[in-house]
Amino acid sequence: MSTNSSASLTQTPFAPPSLDVSIVIPVYNEQGNLPLLFQRLYPVLDALGRSYEVVFTNDGSVDASIELLTEQFNARPDVTRVIDFNGNYGQHMAIMAAFERVRGNVVVTLDADLQNPPEEIPKLLEKTDAGYDCVGGVRQNRQDSIFRRYASMFVNFVRRSSTSIEMTDQGCMLRAYSRAVVEGIVRSGAINTFLPALAYTLAKNPTEVPVAHEERHAGVSNYSLGKLIRLNFDLITAFTTVPLQLFTMLAMACSAGSLLLVCVLAFRRIFLGAEAEGLFTLFGILFFLVSVCMVGIGIIGEYVGRTYQVVRGRTRYQVNRVLENNLTHEGGNSKFQ
Repeated sequence: MSTNSSASLTQTPFAPPSLDVSIVIPVYNEQGNLPLLFQRLYPVLDALGRSYEVVFTNDGSVDASIELLTEQFNARPDVTRVIDFNGNYGQHMAIMAAFERVRGNVVVTLDADLQNPPEEIPKLLEKTDAGYDCVGGVRQNRQDSIFRRYASMFVNFVRRSSTSIEMTDQGCMLRAYSRAVVEGIVRSGAINTFLPALAYTLAKNPTEVPVAHEERHAGVSNYSLGKLIRLNFDLITAFTTVPLQLFTMLAMACSAGSLLLVCVLAFRRIFLGAEAEGLFTLFGILFFLVSVCMVGIGIIGEYVGRTYQVVRGRTRYQVNRVLENNLTHEGGNSKFQ
C-alpha cells in the first residue's frame, strides 16, 4: 500500500473493485449519534453475507467525533476506514473524498444522524442486484418539521420544473450507486453540485425505493436555512440554464411594457398636458425595473461565480490523515481537475 494518501486519493477509484459493498458516511459533530450508529450498522452489514467496508469522512468536526471514529477503526480495522479533513468542507465534499477511495462494486451513502435507519440498506442492495445503477431512497412518514417538509416540496417542484432530473425525494441521502456511476462522479471533478442529481444524470437505469425515516437520535441538524438555500442554488445552477432564460424573458416583457408606458406618457404630455401626480408612478416603475436588474445580476453572478471556482483550480479539500488497514497516512488533498 502506498504511504502517500494524495496519490491514493486519485488512483484508487479507477482500480477494479475488491469488495462487494462500500458504505460512505460523512460525519460532522455527530458524537451523540456515532455510538448507536456503530451498534446498528455493523450487525446489518455482517448479516449481508458480502464483503464490505465502511468509509467515514470526518468533515472538520469540533466535538469528539474523530475520537469515536478512531476508536471504531481500532475495533474493526478490517472493515473500517476514516478520512479526516483538516476543516469543514461540506457534506458533499466529504462524500466525494470517500468516493475517490471506495473499493466496493456498489456504493451506499448514509447520514450519521440515524434518521435513515441502517436496517434499510438491504432494500437498496436488492435493487442494485436487480440491475439498477442508481437507487434513491424515498422517506416515508418523515420526522422533520413542517417547515422542512414544505420547503422540500417547493424545492422538488422547482427542480422538476427547471431540469430533467426526476427524484421524488432529493433530500434523502440513503442512496446506492454502481461503481460506474461513482467513477463518473469522481471524473466530473464536481465542486459545487448536488451529487444525487449528478448521479442521476450519469445513471443508465435509475430507480427509487421507499425507506423508513426516524427522528434524529441526538444533536441538531447541521443544515441551516442558509445552507439549504445554497445547496439548492447548486442544484439549479449546475444542471440547467432555465433561470437565465426566465430572466431574459422577464426582461423582454418589462422592456416591452416600459416602451408602451413611455408612449402613453408621451401622448398624455403632448395632448393633455403634464401631470405632477405621475411622478410617483414613474418612481414606482423605475424601482421595479431596478429590482429586476438586481435579480438578474444576482442570477448571472451565481453562474459566473461557479465558473470562476472551476477555472481557478484550487484544492477542493485538505485531508489531515487517513486511517485504513492499520496504517495512518498523513496529509493529502484533492484538486479540481
